[in-house]
Amino acid sequence: MSRFWSEVVHGLTPYVPGEQPKIDGLIKLNTNECPYPPSRAVLDAIAAAGGDALRLYPDPQALELRAAIAAHHGVDLAQVFVGNGSDEVLAHVFMALLRHDAPLLLPDISYSFYPVYAKLYGIDAEPVALDEALHIRVDDYLARPRNGGIVLANPNAPTGIALELAEIERLLRGNRDSVVVVDEAYVDFGARSALALLDGHPNLLVVRTLSKSRALAGLRVGYCVGAPELIDGLTRVKDSFNSYPLDRLALAGATAAMRDDAWFADTCARIIASREQLIAGLAELGFDVLPSAANFVFARHPAADAARLAAELRARRILVRHFARPERIAQFLRISVGTDAQCDALLQALREILSQAL
Repeated sequence: MSRFWSEVVHGLTPYVPGEQPKIDGLIKLNTNECPYPPSRAVLDAIAAAGGDALRLYPDPQALELRAAIAAHHGVDLAQVFVGNGSDEVLAHVFMALLRHDAPLLLPDISYSFYPVYAKLYGIDAEPVALDEALHIRVDDYLARPRNGGIVLANPNAPTGIALELAEIERLLRGNRDSVVVVDEAYVDFGARSALALLDGHPNLLVVRTLSKSRALAGLRVGYCVGAPELIDGLTRVKDSFNSYPLDRLALAGATAAMRDDAWFADTCARIIASREQLIAGLAELGFDVLPSAANFVFARHPAADAARLAAELRARRILVRHFARPERIAQFLRISVGTDAQCDALLQALREILSQAL
């Protein structure tokens, strides 16, 4: 605490990212990063973008990248907004589109940055409880028609459970007077994108990241797609905050990534296949695993404490994510899908730990 802080700072509880330790031989399955290196085209584009051009500012409108995103999704350039990671995109979304008199609705168990942004921007956030199976129930949102917006992750995090596209459409049809933000950080691993619903729903905004399925977590590039009037609002906020959010290297690498469809499709397929093998392996060890459409699984063992399992794995240089709060998920581990070799090492370590503990 400091007497020099602004009043808002005293009330903030910042988001806590996943651990990024420097441990030799680490198997890192705690932050949902891609286990494979980026496309060769990305690395070549970044190398070509360096040199003398770095003395010049990047394109503040990110036209080439936005055009690549628009082409990939079959939308207009005016429907695309980009930012320094999807977290920055979300920050602008909260400020530009979700700060109203009525409360913002969001799942009580979801991406923990959402309530942080709400607190930062003075937004009244009203959590909507997941059901007993940790699913989002659209009816619970439709029962609260007076709201300043809805934000949800699909697939949800940390559960990995996806909403059916028909359910998202039902939510949009019943909530036409405020913005519905669908955060699709993990959608490429098995869920259906709400981008198919853009026509006819001017209040829909779909947020994406290149950190997961494009293997660019270190480059920090995110984007969203929606009606031009929503994008205009985001641009006004962005240009009042930082008119050059993406540097030249990020613009070049992200553009190349969006154009390499073959690498993207192959990598997603490999991760999905590894996820299904991991789920089967965990089930054989007695874990209850929630249905996942993400690049991670959410699992618990009925006879082993999750915090202890995470600690025992860390002692073996394997990192997974454990959430002590809220209590409903305290016995779950969120495990990122690694390479097949990494997943096998995890399963073998769990096999040894459980044989000693049970």
